[in-house]
Amino acid sequence: MWDAANGARLRLVNLGWNGPLRLFSWSVLRTMRVRAGLTQQELAAAIGASRATISSLERGRSLPSLSTARALAQRLDVAVEDLFPDDDRQR
Repeated sequence: MWDAANGARLRLVNLGWNGPLRLFSWSVLRTMRVRAGLTQQELAAAIGASRATISSLERGRSLPSLSTARALAQRLDVAVEDLFPDDDRQR
């Protein structure tokens, strides 16, 4: 699914806890990583994943597990929900 407003590929993800479905945005992850001054390899090492995993997430080819999303959020110093912005926050 494409968000025509910003051209980002978005994918639906349920964050669990009977909460609403949210969209994972690969562009948000990449932006946060770059702002943190990290390479894909550095972020991967920090969360115990491979560089290929980070690349796949950033290219929209896969979705993070909840544990991976938590690890990404912790390392990037953001809330997990920030990786899954809702429609109102994207505008």
